[in-house]
Amino acid sequence: MPNVDELLQGARDAISVKRVFGDPIETEGATIIPAAKVGGGGGGGGDSEDNGGGGFGIGAKPVGAYVIKEGDVSWQPAVDVNRIIAFAFVLGLVFALKR
Repeated sequence: MPNVDELLQGARDAISVKRVFGDPIETEGATIIPAAKVGGGGGGGGDSEDNGGGGFGIGAKPVGAYVIKEGDVSWQPAVDVNRIIAFAFVLGLVFALKR
């Protein structure tokens, strides 16, 4: 079973710039650098008898990509279809309840 120091080192390794920006992709004269929103958390504890434990979790979702073409850099946001559907549902619910 890993100790707290090993868990913390794993957390440090998991949350790094390599998780936020993907490897550049070269295609059709452009370089694309994908980007993600990364978050994590963890915890642990123990008692006076040296019993304890801990854990760590991490999550990521795409937010967009930088596109470099002919010396120009542009940002192309990712489309979160689930968020759009949820917003449309809530908006529809609000209009339905106002009637």
